Amino acid sequence: MAGFLPLAFTTKMEKLLGADEYERFIRSYDDPRLYGLRINRLKLDADRWKELSPFGDQVKPIPWAEDGFYYEEGERPGKHPHYHAGLYYIQEPSAMAPVELLDVQPGHRVLDLCAAPGGKSTQIAGKLQGSGVLVTNDNARERTKALAKNVELAGVRNAVVLNEDPAAMAPVFAHWFDRILVDAPCSGEGMFRKDESMIAEWEKHSIERCSVMQRHILRDAARMLAPGGKLVFSTCTFSPEENEAQIAQFLAEHSDFEVVQIEPRFGWKAGRPDWTSGGDLMPERLASIAGTVRLWPQHVAGEGHYAAVLQRKGERIIAVDASQEQISGTGSARKKEANAILRSSSEKKSGGKHAKDARKTTSRGPLNRVQAGDGDPILLWREFAAAHLSDDFAEEGVVQAYGSRVYLQPAGMPPLDGLRVVRAGWFVGEAGRGKFEPSQPLALGLKREEAAISIDWRADDSNTVRYLKGETLFIEAADIKARHRNGNGSGGSESSKKSDTELKGYVLLCADGFPLGWGKLSGGGMIKNELPAGWRLI
Repeated sequence: MAGFLPLAFTTKMEKLLGADEYERFIRSYDDPRLYGLRINRLKLDADRWKELSPFGDQVKPIPWAEDGFYYEEGERPGKHPHYHAGLYYIQEPSAMAPVELLDVQPGHRVLDLCAAPGGKSTQIAGKLQGSGVLVTNDNARERTKALAKNVELAGVRNAVVLNEDPAAMAPVFAHWFDRILVDAPCSGEGMFRKDESMIAEWEKHSIERCSVMQRHILRDAARMLAPGGKLVFSTCTFSPEENEAQIAQFLAEHSDFEVVQIEPRFGWKAGRPDWTSGGDLMPERLASIAGTVRLWPQHVAGEGHYAAVLQRKGERIIAVDASQEQISGTGSARKKEANAILRSSSEKKSGGKHAKDARKTTSRGPLNRVQAGDGDPILLWREFAAAHLSDDFAEEGVVQAYGSRVYLQPAGMPPLDGLRVVRAGWFVGEAGRGKFEPSQPLALGLKREEAAISIDWRADDSNTVRYLKGETLFIEAADIKARHRNGNGSGGSESSKKSDTELKGYVLLCADGFPLGWGKLSGGGMIKNELPAGWRLI
Protein backbone atom coordinates (compact mmCIF):
# COMPACT_ATOMS: atom_id res chain seq x y z
CA MET A 1 0.00 0.00 0.00
CA ALA A 2 2.89 2.36 0.69
CA GLY A 3 3.36 2.84 -3.05
CA PHE A 4 -0.05 4.52 -3.28
CA LEU A 5 0.76 7.21 -0.72
CA PRO A 6 1.04 10.77 -2.10
CA LEU A 7 4.62 11.73 -2.94
CA ALA A 8 4.26 15.08 -1.13
CA PHE A 9 3.21 13.20 2.01
CA THR A 10 6.03 10.64 1.97
CA THR A 11 8.65 13.30 1.20
CA LYS A 12 7.51 15.40 4.15
CA MET A 13 7.37 12.42 6.53
CA GLU A 14 10.88 11.28 5.59
CA LYS A 15 12.21 14.76 6.31
CA LEU A 16 10.46 14.88 9.71
CA LEU A 17 11.30 11.37 10.89
CA GLY A 18 14.76 10.75 9.50
CA ALA A 19 15.82 7.72 7.47
CA ASP A 20 15.63 4.91 10.06
CA GLU A 21 12.34 5.92 11.69
CA TYR A 22 10.83 6.69 8.31
CA GLU A 23 11.58 3.13 7.13
CA ARG A 24 9.73 1.70 10.16
CA PHE A 25 6.88 4.11 9.57
CA ILE A 26 6.47 3.28 5.90
CA ARG A 27 6.62 -0.49 6.55
CA SER A 28 3.65 -0.16 8.91
CA TYR A 29 1.42 0.51 5.90
CA ASP A 30 1.90 -3.09 4.82
CA ASP A 31 0.58 -4.37 8.14
CA PRO A 32 -3.11 -5.36 8.29
CA ARG A 33 -5.47 -2.82 9.80
CA LEU A 34 -6.73 -3.45 13.30
CA TYR A 35 -10.31 -3.69 14.52
CA GLY A 36 -11.68 -2.60 17.88
CA LEU A 37 -14.87 -2.45 19.90
CA ARG A 38 -15.66 -0.77 23.19
CA ILE A 39 -18.08 -2.10 25.81
CA ASN A 40 -20.94 0.22 26.76
CA ARG A 41 -20.73 0.73 30.52
CA LEU A 42 -24.26 2.12 30.59
CA LYS A 43 -25.48 -1.41 29.87
CA LEU A 44 -22.94 -3.83 31.37
CA ASP A 45 -19.29 -4.33 32.23
CA ALA A 46 -16.66 -6.14 30.18
CA ASP A 47 -16.73 -9.32 32.27
CA ARG A 48 -20.48 -9.71 31.82
CA TRP A 49 -20.19 -9.06 28.09
CA LYS A 50 -17.50 -11.73 27.75
CA GLU A 51 -19.80 -14.23 29.44
CA LEU A 52 -22.64 -13.45 27.02
CA SER A 53 -20.79 -12.95 23.74
CA PRO A 54 -19.89 -15.82 21.39
CA PHE A 55 -16.57 -14.09 20.67
CA GLY A 56 -15.94 -12.73 24.17
CA ASP A 57 -13.12 -15.22 24.77
CA GLN A 58 -11.38 -14.31 21.49
CA VAL A 59 -10.84 -10.59 22.04
CA LYS A 60 -7.70 -8.94 23.39
CA PRO A 61 -7.60 -5.79 25.56
CA ILE A 62 -6.60 -2.42 24.13
CA PRO A 63 -4.03 -1.22 26.70
CA TRP A 64 -5.05 2.46 26.79
CA ALA A 65 -8.83 1.93 26.81
CA GLU A 66 -10.49 0.53 29.93
CA ASP A 67 -13.35 -1.11 28.03
CA GLY A 68 -11.71 -1.51 24.61
CA PHE A 69 -10.88 -4.77 22.85
CA TYR A 70 -9.28 -5.87 19.59
CA TYR A 71 -11.27 -8.36 17.55
CA GLU A 72 -10.55 -10.30 14.38
CA GLU A 73 -11.94 -9.03 11.10
CA GLY A 74 -14.06 -12.13 10.41
CA GLU A 75 -16.04 -11.93 13.66
CA ARG A 76 -18.49 -9.27 12.33
CA PRO A 77 -19.81 -8.02 15.70
CA GLY A 78 -21.96 -5.40 13.93
CA LYS A 79 -24.33 -8.17 12.81
CA HIS A 80 -24.89 -9.61 16.28
CA PRO A 81 -28.08 -8.79 18.26
CA HIS A 82 -25.89 -7.42 21.08
CA TYR A 83 -24.81 -4.62 18.76
CA HIS A 84 -28.48 -3.76 18.14
CA ALA A 85 -29.01 -3.71 21.91
CA GLY A 86 -26.21 -1.13 22.23
CA LEU A 87 -23.90 -3.33 24.30
CA TYR A 88 -20.80 -2.14 22.45
CA TYR A 89 -19.59 0.35 19.86
CA ILE A 90 -17.25 -0.57 17.00
CA GLN A 91 -14.34 1.89 17.08
CA GLU A 92 -10.78 2.15 15.80
CA PRO A 93 -8.44 1.41 18.75
CA SER A 94 -6.40 4.64 18.70
CA ALA A 95 -9.61 6.69 18.53
CA MET A 96 -10.43 5.53 22.06
CA ALA A 97 -7.45 7.40 23.54
CA PRO A 98 -8.71 11.03 23.58
CA VAL A 99 -11.69 10.33 25.86
CA GLU A 100 -9.50 8.33 28.23
CA LEU A 101 -7.29 11.43 28.51
CA LEU A 102 -10.28 13.73 29.15
CA ASP A 103 -10.69 12.44 32.73
CA VAL A 104 -14.50 12.51 32.71
CA GLN A 105 -16.15 11.90 36.08
CA PRO A 106 -19.85 11.33 36.93
CA GLY A 107 -21.59 14.66 37.40
CA HIS A 108 -19.44 16.59 34.94
CA ARG A 109 -20.82 18.84 32.25
CA VAL A 110 -19.13 17.62 29.07
CA LEU A 111 -19.09 18.93 25.50
CA ASP A 112 -18.11 16.81 22.49
CA LEU A 113 -17.79 19.66 20.01
CA CYS A 114 -17.00 17.85 16.71
CA ALA A 115 -18.79 14.66 17.58
CA ALA A 116 -20.14 12.80 14.54
CA PRO A 117 -20.51 9.88 14.15
CA GLY A 118 -20.68 9.64 17.93
CA GLY A 119 -18.17 7.03 19.07
CA LYS A 120 -16.40 9.35 21.48
CA SER A 121 -19.73 10.74 22.72
CA THR A 122 -20.91 7.27 23.71
CA GLN A 123 -17.54 6.68 25.40
CA ILE A 124 -18.03 9.90 27.40
CA ALA A 125 -21.58 8.87 28.31
CA GLY A 126 -20.31 5.59 29.72
CA LYS A 127 -17.94 7.48 32.00
CA LEU A 128 -20.69 9.87 33.15
CA GLN A 129 -22.83 6.87 34.18
CA GLY A 130 -26.05 8.80 33.69
CA SER A 131 -24.97 11.65 35.96
CA GLY A 132 -24.18 15.14 34.72
CA VAL A 133 -24.74 16.45 31.20
CA LEU A 134 -23.40 15.54 27.76
CA VAL A 135 -23.81 18.08 24.97
CA THR A 136 -22.77 16.50 21.68
CA ASN A 137 -22.54 18.61 18.54
CA ASP A 138 -21.60 18.55 14.90
CA ASN A 139 -21.94 21.45 12.46
CA ALA A 140 -22.69 19.17 9.47
CA ARG A 141 -26.42 18.45 9.45
CA GLU A 142 -26.20 15.14 7.57
CA ARG A 143 -23.63 13.84 10.04
CA THR A 144 -25.90 14.54 13.03
CA LYS A 145 -28.22 11.74 11.89
CA ALA A 146 -25.58 9.12 12.64
CA LEU A 147 -24.55 11.04 15.77
CA ALA A 148 -28.06 11.05 17.23
CA LYS A 149 -28.65 7.41 16.35
CA ASN A 150 -25.44 6.21 17.99
CA VAL A 151 -26.17 8.19 21.16
CA GLU A 152 -29.66 6.68 21.23
CA LEU A 153 -28.43 3.15 20.47
CA ALA A 154 -26.13 3.39 23.49
CA GLY A 155 -29.11 4.20 25.72
CA VAL A 156 -27.83 7.62 26.77
CA ARG A 157 -30.42 9.48 28.86
CA ASN A 158 -28.53 12.68 29.74
CA ALA A 159 -27.47 13.98 26.31
CA VAL A 160 -28.48 16.92 24.15
CA VAL A 161 -27.58 16.75 20.43
CA LEU A 162 -26.92 19.98 18.54
CA ASN A 163 -26.17 20.90 14.92
CA GLU A 164 -24.41 24.17 15.42
CA ASP A 165 -21.31 26.22 14.68
CA PRO A 166 -19.05 26.53 17.74
CA ALA A 167 -19.20 30.32 17.46
CA ALA A 168 -22.98 30.23 17.94
CA MET A 169 -22.69 27.94 20.96
CA ALA A 170 -20.03 29.93 22.80
CA PRO A 171 -22.29 32.75 24.10
CA VAL A 172 -24.91 30.25 25.28
CA PHE A 173 -22.45 28.00 27.13
CA ALA A 174 -19.89 30.59 28.27
CA HIS A 175 -17.57 29.01 30.88
CA TRP A 176 -20.17 26.25 31.40
CA PHE A 177 -18.39 22.93 30.75
CA ASP A 178 -16.06 20.97 33.03
CA ARG A 179 -14.68 18.96 30.13
CA ILE A 180 -14.53 19.63 26.39
CA LEU A 181 -13.38 17.29 23.65
CA VAL A 182 -12.28 18.84 20.37
CA ASP A 183 -11.65 15.89 18.05
CA ALA A 184 -10.90 18.33 15.29
CA PRO A 185 -11.54 17.98 11.57
CA CYS A 186 -8.16 17.35 9.99
CA SER A 187 -6.32 16.20 6.88
CA GLY A 188 -6.69 12.57 8.02
CA GLU A 189 -3.15 11.34 7.34
CA GLY A 190 -3.35 8.89 10.24
CA MET A 191 -6.27 7.06 8.61
CA PHE A 192 -4.59 6.23 5.28
CA ARG A 193 -4.06 2.57 6.25
CA LYS A 194 -7.57 2.14 7.64
CA ASP A 195 -9.39 3.88 4.78
CA GLU A 196 -7.68 4.27 1.42
CA SER A 197 -10.35 6.76 0.31
CA MET A 198 -8.74 9.22 2.75
CA ILE A 199 -5.74 9.36 0.44
CA ALA A 200 -7.87 10.81 -2.36
CA GLU A 201 -9.37 13.32 0.09
CA TRP A 202 -6.00 14.46 1.42
CA GLU A 203 -5.29 17.19 -1.12
CA LYS A 204 -8.91 18.36 -1.20
CA HIS A 205 -8.90 18.96 2.58
CA SER A 206 -5.58 20.76 2.65
CA ILE A 207 -3.46 21.10 5.76
CA GLU A 208 -3.67 24.89 5.57
CA ARG A 209 -7.46 24.88 5.37
CA CYS A 210 -7.78 22.43 8.26
CA SER A 211 -5.36 24.43 10.40
CA VAL A 212 -7.41 27.60 10.04
CA MET A 213 -10.62 25.73 10.87
CA GLN A 214 -9.06 24.12 13.95
CA ARG A 215 -7.79 27.48 15.21
CA HIS A 216 -11.28 28.97 15.17
CA ILE A 217 -12.82 25.87 16.79
CA LEU A 218 -10.27 25.91 19.61
CA ARG A 219 -10.86 29.60 20.31
CA ASP A 220 -14.61 29.06 20.60
CA ALA A 221 -14.13 25.93 22.71
CA ALA A 222 -11.95 27.89 25.14
CA ARG A 223 -14.81 30.35 25.71
CA MET A 224 -17.03 27.49 26.88
CA LEU A 225 -14.62 25.85 29.35
CA ALA A 226 -15.07 26.62 33.05
CA PRO A 227 -12.08 27.64 35.20
CA GLY A 228 -10.29 24.50 36.33
CA GLY A 229 -11.77 22.54 33.42
CA LYS A 230 -9.89 20.36 30.94
CA LEU A 231 -9.96 20.40 27.15
CA VAL A 232 -8.59 17.59 24.99
CA PHE A 233 -7.58 18.52 21.45
CA SER A 234 -7.05 15.54 19.15
CA THR A 235 -6.54 14.80 15.48
CA CYS A 236 -5.95 11.75 13.31
CA THR A 237 -3.13 13.36 11.32
CA PHE A 238 0.67 13.53 11.50
CA SER A 239 0.96 17.12 10.29
CA PRO A 240 2.78 19.36 12.83
CA GLU A 241 0.83 22.33 11.46
CA GLU A 242 -2.38 20.71 12.73
CA ASN A 243 -0.89 19.38 15.97
CA GLU A 244 2.01 20.96 17.89
CA ALA A 245 1.82 24.24 15.98
CA GLN A 246 -1.88 24.45 16.73
CA ILE A 247 -1.23 24.05 20.46
CA ALA A 248 1.65 26.54 20.38
CA GLN A 249 -0.51 29.23 18.84
CA PHE A 250 -3.34 28.50 21.29
CA LEU A 251 -1.02 28.82 24.28
CA ALA A 252 0.35 32.09 22.92
CA GLU A 253 -3.18 33.50 22.76
CA HIS A 254 -4.46 32.01 26.06
CA SER A 255 -2.21 32.70 29.02
CA ASP A 256 -4.79 31.15 31.36
CA PHE A 257 -4.32 27.70 29.80
CA GLU A 258 -1.49 25.22 30.31
CA VAL A 259 -0.56 21.79 28.97
CA VAL A 260 -1.29 18.86 31.27
CA GLN A 261 1.64 16.49 30.81
CA ILE A 262 0.69 13.04 29.41
CA GLU A 263 2.87 10.10 30.34
CA PRO A 264 4.01 8.48 27.06
CA ARG A 265 2.97 4.92 27.89
CA PHE A 266 1.71 2.07 25.66
CA GLY A 267 4.21 2.94 22.93
CA TRP A 268 2.93 6.53 22.67
CA LYS A 269 5.59 9.09 21.79
CA ALA A 270 6.09 12.60 23.12
CA GLY A 271 4.91 15.61 21.17
CA ARG A 272 7.49 17.46 19.10
CA PRO A 273 7.77 21.14 19.98
CA ASP A 274 10.88 21.20 17.79
CA TRP A 275 8.58 20.74 14.78
CA THR A 276 7.11 24.21 15.31
CA SER A 277 8.74 27.60 15.65
CA GLY A 278 6.58 28.52 18.62
CA GLY A 279 6.19 32.11 17.45
CA ASP A 280 5.99 34.48 20.41
CA LEU A 281 5.58 31.63 22.91
CA MET A 282 7.95 31.69 25.90
CA PRO A 283 10.53 28.86 25.79
CA GLU A 284 9.14 27.02 28.82
CA ARG A 285 5.62 27.16 27.40
CA LEU A 286 6.87 25.84 24.08
CA ALA A 287 8.78 23.03 25.83
CA SER A 288 5.59 21.94 27.63
CA ILE A 289 4.21 20.76 24.27
CA ALA A 290 6.49 17.73 24.66
CA GLY A 291 3.81 16.66 27.17
CA THR A 292 1.34 16.07 24.33
CA VAL A 293 1.38 12.65 22.64
CA ARG A 294 1.59 11.09 19.22
CA LEU A 295 0.33 7.61 18.42
CA TRP A 296 2.43 6.29 15.54
CA PRO A 297 1.32 3.13 13.67
CA GLN A 298 4.86 1.72 13.83
CA HIS A 299 4.82 1.92 17.64
CA VAL A 300 1.23 1.11 18.68
CA ALA A 301 -1.41 -1.37 17.60
CA GLY A 302 -3.62 1.29 16.08
CA GLU A 303 -3.76 4.11 13.56
CA GLY A 304 -2.11 7.53 13.74
CA HIS A 305 -3.37 10.06 16.30
CA TYR A 306 -2.31 13.15 18.21
CA ALA A 307 -3.68 14.40 21.55
CA ALA A 308 -3.08 17.30 23.91
CA VAL A 309 -4.68 17.94 27.30
CA LEU A 310 -5.16 21.63 28.14
CA GLN A 311 -6.36 22.93 31.50
CA ARG A 312 -7.77 26.34 32.32
CA LYS A 313 -6.37 27.90 35.45
CA GLY A 314 -8.69 28.65 38.34
CA GLU A 315 -11.59 26.85 39.98
CA ARG A 316 -15.21 26.69 38.89
CA ILE A 317 -17.78 28.22 41.25
CA ILE A 318 -20.98 26.20 41.29
CA ALA A 319 -24.04 28.42 41.70
CA VAL A 320 -26.95 26.87 43.56
CA ASP A 321 -30.24 27.73 41.87
CA ALA A 322 -33.35 26.00 43.17
CA SER A 323 -35.11 26.49 39.84
CA GLN A 324 -32.44 24.35 38.16
CA GLU A 325 -32.54 21.44 40.57
CA GLN A 326 -33.03 18.03 38.98
CA ILE A 327 -36.59 16.79 38.89
CA SER A 328 -36.58 13.22 40.11
CA GLY A 329 -38.26 10.88 42.53
CA THR A 330 -39.29 7.30 43.14
CA GLY A 331 -41.32 5.55 40.52
CA SER A 332 -44.37 5.27 42.77
CA ALA A 333 -44.29 8.95 43.71
CA ARG A 334 -43.99 9.92 40.07
CA LYS A 335 -46.96 7.74 39.12
CA LYS A 336 -49.13 9.19 41.88
CA GLU A 337 -48.33 12.67 40.66
CA ALA A 338 -48.99 11.69 37.03
CA ASN A 339 -52.34 10.10 37.87
CA ALA A 340 -53.38 13.15 39.87
CA ILE A 341 -52.56 15.37 36.92
CA LEU A 342 -54.46 13.15 34.50
CA ARG A 343 -57.56 13.29 36.69
CA SER A 344 -57.48 17.08 36.73
CA SER A 345 -59.32 18.15 33.61
CA SER A 346 -59.22 21.74 34.72
CA GLU A 347 -55.41 21.73 34.67
CA LYS A 348 -55.46 20.21 31.18
CA LYS A 349 -57.65 23.02 29.91
CA SER A 350 -55.91 25.86 31.67
CA GLY A 351 -52.35 24.77 31.04
CA GLY A 352 -51.04 24.23 34.58
CA LYS A 353 -47.50 23.79 35.85
CA HIS A 354 -46.79 20.79 33.62
CA ALA A 355 -48.48 22.15 30.53
CA LYS A 356 -46.40 25.31 30.68
CA ASP A 357 -43.28 23.31 29.68
CA ALA A 358 -44.86 22.16 26.39
CA ARG A 359 -43.07 23.90 23.55
CA LYS A 360 -42.24 23.67 19.88
CA THR A 361 -39.24 24.96 17.96
CA THR A 362 -38.07 26.01 14.53
CA SER A 363 -34.47 25.63 13.36
CA ARG A 364 -33.43 28.96 14.88
CA GLY A 365 -36.68 30.42 16.11
CA PRO A 366 -38.04 30.96 19.62
CA LEU A 367 -39.58 28.17 21.65
CA ASN A 368 -43.35 28.60 21.81
CA ARG A 369 -46.27 27.00 23.64
CA VAL A 370 -48.11 24.09 22.03
CA GLN A 371 -51.56 25.18 20.89
CA ALA A 372 -54.25 24.16 23.39
CA GLY A 373 -56.29 22.30 20.80
CA ASP A 374 -53.39 19.97 19.96
CA GLY A 375 -53.60 18.08 23.27
CA ASP A 376 -50.86 18.14 25.86
CA PRO A 377 -47.95 15.85 24.85
CA ILE A 378 -46.52 15.90 28.38
CA LEU A 379 -49.75 14.65 29.92
CA LEU A 380 -50.02 11.95 27.26
CA TRP A 381 -46.45 10.92 28.02
CA ARG A 382 -47.20 10.62 31.71
CA GLU A 383 -50.34 8.64 30.95
CA PHE A 384 -48.25 6.25 28.84
CA ALA A 385 -45.60 5.99 31.58
CA ALA A 386 -48.21 5.23 34.24
CA ALA A 387 -49.60 2.38 32.12
CA HIS A 388 -46.49 0.90 30.48
CA LEU A 389 -43.53 1.60 32.76
CA SER A 390 -42.96 -0.06 36.10
CA ASP A 391 -42.37 1.43 39.53
CA ASP A 392 -38.64 1.00 38.91
CA PHE A 393 -38.72 3.83 36.37
CA ALA A 394 -38.14 7.33 37.75
CA GLU A 395 -38.62 10.36 35.52
CA GLU A 396 -35.45 12.41 35.79
CA GLY A 397 -34.66 15.79 34.32
CA VAL A 398 -36.98 18.41 32.86
CA VAL A 399 -39.87 17.29 30.65
CA GLN A 400 -39.95 19.30 27.44
CA ALA A 401 -42.34 19.05 24.48
CA TYR A 402 -41.08 20.42 21.17
CA GLY A 403 -44.19 20.27 19.04
CA SER A 404 -45.58 16.77 19.54
CA ARG A 405 -42.22 15.25 20.52
CA VAL A 406 -41.43 14.76 24.21
CA TYR A 407 -37.95 14.83 25.74
CA LEU A 408 -36.46 14.41 29.18
CA GLN A 409 -33.82 17.14 29.19
CA PRO A 410 -30.90 17.10 31.64
CA ALA A 411 -31.60 19.52 34.48
CA GLY A 412 -29.74 22.82 34.63
CA MET A 413 -29.36 23.34 30.87
CA PRO A 414 -29.24 26.96 29.69
CA PRO A 415 -32.05 27.97 27.28
CA LEU A 416 -31.47 26.53 23.81
CA ASP A 417 -33.50 29.20 22.01
CA GLY A 418 -31.84 30.18 18.74
CA LEU A 419 -29.69 27.04 18.47
CA ARG A 420 -30.23 24.23 15.99
CA VAL A 421 -31.41 21.42 18.25
CA VAL A 422 -31.40 17.85 16.93
CA ARG A 423 -32.33 16.18 20.23
CA ALA A 424 -33.34 18.33 23.19
CA GLY A 425 -32.66 15.47 25.59
CA TRP A 426 -33.72 11.83 25.85
CA PHE A 427 -36.39 11.50 23.15
CA VAL A 428 -39.11 9.38 24.77
CA GLY A 429 -41.84 9.53 22.13
CA GLU A 430 -44.43 11.50 20.23
CA ALA A 431 -48.05 12.46 20.85
CA GLY A 432 -50.72 12.42 18.19
CA ARG A 433 -54.48 11.91 17.89
CA GLY A 434 -54.89 11.69 21.63
CA LYS A 435 -52.34 8.93 22.19
CA PHE A 436 -48.65 8.58 22.86
CA GLU A 437 -46.26 6.49 20.79
CA PRO A 438 -43.03 5.53 22.58
CA SER A 439 -39.75 5.98 20.74
CA GLN A 440 -36.97 3.56 19.92
CA PRO A 441 -34.56 5.69 22.02
CA LEU A 442 -36.89 5.25 25.01
CA ALA A 443 -36.74 1.47 24.61
CA LEU A 444 -32.95 1.41 24.33
CA GLY A 445 -32.49 3.76 27.28
CA LEU A 446 -34.63 1.61 29.59
CA LYS A 447 -33.58 -1.33 31.69
CA ARG A 448 -35.75 -4.38 31.28
CA GLU A 449 -37.16 -4.08 34.80
CA GLU A 450 -38.37 -0.56 34.07
CA ALA A 451 -40.99 -1.84 31.62
CA ALA A 452 -44.37 -3.01 32.92
CA ILE A 453 -44.42 -5.84 30.35
CA SER A 454 -41.35 -7.39 28.72
CA ILE A 455 -40.29 -10.45 26.78
CA ASP A 456 -36.73 -11.72 26.86
CA TRP A 457 -35.17 -14.16 24.41
CA ARG A 458 -31.65 -15.42 24.08
CA ALA A 459 -29.63 -13.56 21.49
CA ASP A 460 -29.42 -16.73 19.39
CA ASP A 461 -33.19 -17.39 19.56
CA SER A 462 -34.90 -17.27 16.16
CA ASN A 463 -37.46 -14.81 17.55
CA THR A 464 -34.67 -12.31 18.25
CA VAL A 465 -33.53 -12.28 14.64
CA ARG A 466 -37.11 -12.23 13.36
CA TYR A 467 -37.85 -9.21 15.52
CA LEU A 468 -34.73 -7.39 14.32
CA LYS A 469 -35.82 -8.05 10.73
CA GLY A 470 -39.20 -6.42 11.39
CA GLU A 471 -41.42 -9.52 11.35
CA THR A 472 -44.68 -10.05 13.25
CA LEU A 473 -44.23 -12.48 16.14
CA PHE A 474 -46.37 -14.97 18.04
CA ILE A 475 -45.42 -15.87 21.57
CA GLU A 476 -46.36 -18.28 24.34
CA ALA A 477 -47.75 -17.28 27.74
CA ALA A 478 -44.51 -18.29 29.46
CA ASP A 479 -42.56 -15.72 27.45
CA ILE A 480 -44.35 -12.74 28.99
CA LYS A 481 -43.03 -11.10 32.13
CA ALA A 482 -45.25 -8.50 33.75
CA ARG A 483 -44.08 -6.39 36.64
CA HIS A 484 -47.16 -6.03 38.81
CA ARG A 485 -47.41 -3.00 41.04
CA ASN A 486 -47.66 -3.70 44.75
CA GLY A 487 -49.95 -0.75 45.23
CA ASN A 488 -48.06 0.39 48.30
CA GLY A 489 -45.33 2.32 46.54
CA SER A 490 -42.62 -0.16 47.48
CA GLY A 491 -41.92 -1.42 43.98
CA GLY A 492 -43.10 -4.21 41.74
CA SER A 493 -42.79 -7.96 41.51
CA GLU A 494 -42.18 -10.03 38.41
CA SER A 495 -44.37 -12.94 37.46
CA SER A 496 -45.41 -15.01 34.49
CA LYS A 497 -49.04 -16.15 34.26
CA LYS A 498 -51.25 -17.59 31.60
CA SER A 499 -53.60 -14.63 32.07
CA ASP A 500 -50.79 -12.35 30.95
CA THR A 501 -51.48 -13.39 27.36
CA GLU A 502 -54.62 -11.25 27.64
CA LEU A 503 -52.45 -8.19 28.28
CA LYS A 504 -52.48 -5.63 25.51
CA GLY A 505 -50.36 -2.67 24.63
CA TYR A 506 -46.66 -1.98 24.37
CA VAL A 507 -44.17 -4.64 25.42
CA LEU A 508 -40.39 -4.22 25.68
CA LEU A 509 -38.59 -6.92 23.68
CA CYS A 510 -35.14 -7.94 24.88
CA ALA A 511 -32.20 -10.18 24.05
CA ASP A 512 -30.26 -11.68 26.96
CA GLY A 513 -32.05 -9.17 29.22
CA PHE A 514 -31.16 -6.06 27.17
CA PRO A 515 -33.85 -4.07 25.32
CA LEU A 516 -34.02 -4.16 21.52
CA GLY A 517 -37.22 -2.18 20.99
CA TRP A 518 -40.99 -2.15 21.30
CA GLY A 519 -43.66 -4.58 20.20
CA LYS A 520 -47.41 -4.28 20.59
CA LEU A 521 -49.43 -7.09 22.16
CA SER A 522 -52.81 -7.44 20.53
CA GLY A 523 -54.19 -10.58 22.19
CA GLY A 524 -53.83 -14.22 21.26
CA GLY A 525 -50.09 -14.01 21.65
CA MET A 526 -49.54 -11.86 18.55
CA ILE A 527 -46.97 -9.06 18.71
CA LYS A 528 -46.98 -6.31 16.13
CA ASN A 529 -43.40 -5.32 15.39
CA GLU A 530 -42.75 -1.66 16.29
CA LEU A 531 -39.06 -1.59 15.35
CA PRO A 532 -38.51 1.38 12.98
CA ALA A 533 -37.19 0.46 9.54
CA GLY A 534 -33.93 2.34 10.04
CA TRP A 535 -33.10 0.25 13.11
CA ARG A 536 -33.62 -3.18 11.57
CA LEU A 537 -31.08 -5.90 10.86
CA ILE A 538 -30.15 -5.88 7.19
